[in-house]
Amino acid sequence: MNESEKRNKGFLGFIERIGNSLPHPVIIFVILALAIIVISDLAARFGAPVEYFNATEGDYVTVEAVSLLTGKGLSHIFNSAVDNFTGFAPLGTVLVAMLGVGVAEWSGLISSTLKKLLRNVPTSLLTASVVFAGIISNIASDAGYVVVIPLGAIIFAGAGRHPIAGLAAAFAGVSAGFSANLIFGPTDALLVGITNEALSSGGIDYDVAVTANWYFMIVSTFVLTIVGAFVTERIVEPRLGEYNGSYKPDDEPITATENKGMRNALIALLVFLGIMAFLMIPENGVLRTLNEETGNMTLDNFLRNGLLFMILLLFAIPGYFYGRTTGKIKTSHDLVKGMSESMASMGGYLVLAFFAAQFINYFSYTNLGLILAVNGADFLKTIGFVGLPLILAFILVTAFINLFIGSASAKWAIMAPVFAPMLFEVNIAPEMTLMAYRIADSSTNIISPLMSYFAMVLVFAQRYDEKSGLGTIISTMLSYSIAFLITWSILLMIWFALGLPLGPGAQIVL
Repeated sequence: MNESEKRNKGFLGFIERIGNSLPHPVIIFVILALAIIVISDLAARFGAPVEYFNATEGDYVTVEAVSLLTGKGLSHIFNSAVDNFTGFAPLGTVLVAMLGVGVAEWSGLISSTLKKLLRNVPTSLLTASVVFAGIISNIASDAGYVVVIPLGAIIFAGAGRHPIAGLAAAFAGVSAGFSANLIFGPTDALLVGITNEALSSGGIDYDVAVTANWYFMIVSTFVLTIVGAFVTERIVEPRLGEYNGSYKPDDEPITATENKGMRNALIALLVFLGIMAFLMIPENGVLRTLNEETGNMTLDNFLRNGLLFMILLLFAIPGYFYGRTTGKIKTSHDLVKGMSESMASMGGYLVLAFFAAQFINYFSYTNLGLILAVNGADFLKTIGFVGLPLILAFILVTAFINLFIGSASAKWAIMAPVFAPMLFEVNIAPEMTLMAYRIADSSTNIISPLMSYFAMVLVFAQRYDEKSGLGTIISTMLSYSIAFLITWSILLMIWFALGLPLGPGAQIVL
């Protein structure tokens, strides 16, 4: 039995065959967009409005399906097409970061650095290191998607392993492990703020701290690293088989000039980081802005808007000094050539992003995702579970809804006013409710085409295997999704049974 036949066997092989037998992903998004147009009209005609309390707005909101087959809907389709594309969240993120990564890659810095890294990192720790790096990158919000995921593929290829397995391990860490980390960040503050608003709206005088889930997140980081490495090495890599694609890593030994180039690149990197630290760390640092709610100078605005430009420079500056040392970059024309080649490789992504952006916008505009979320919440309220069974049912329903609403904050703004007070009344602390939500929200990101960065991951995979399609990504990532969801839920159950604090002063039951 050859590698292709092995890969096509079993349930995952069935998913990949079905997914890849469909038309090109661009056409799939066109078909899905057309389906949303038709479904939106049926839902608008025959569906019932839903009402829910939105914690962000602090008021009850009535939502009904919006048809795209009315005059107003058709006008939206035409008038929003360009804005949908240019406002597509991952588009700017990917292109800006790739300008810097392109310089580092074209100059040879990434290749030489990875060769040196692979000689110093034990083979047994390579997979775990990639997954761990993906999880830790979440502190920089979406930056991990455009930095760690492609590097995961390159690292595996350089080690003579299947690059898509490396991509999958990194993707699992970045996205499925989004609610695990060693420190807390902007996402924690955002979700805690929504939780407190939801409790207040329910007449409950209780404040959840930003550190509410910190202890559990730390332990989750190491547990998910182990699980992600296990799934990669025992399920994903054996299924992918030997890599026979066109990408060939540079196996030449590192020369003295390259070593000198890496030394100069490291010096440039340290100088750059020193300058950035001076701009960021002091209380009155230039990059800090006033948070009007707390009255403190924070980096929130920089982390949301300025971090990506920093990442561009983080790769471009060392890449430039490496290229100057080795002779790859002699003039400004060479520098621009490195950036241009990285942009040329993103042509397929631009086409895919245009149609993916339309589909995601239609889903949001028609309110179908909101209606699904509200109905899912209503279902949980009616099943009559309490205690741990209720928490597990909450995780499963949220994980399903997450396939259709990618935004963690938007989904929690709908669900928090229902579940934070509801579980509070049955003596489950809001910190526990929030952690259960975050487990579900993270675990199924990697198998949803509605997830903003899904199209980007598909394009990265096609660099190494041009036959890769939606079926390839979903079938590869499904094992991680199931493993993370089950393991993380079991960990939460153990935490619940032992009564351990989820964070400093954060109880599980009231």
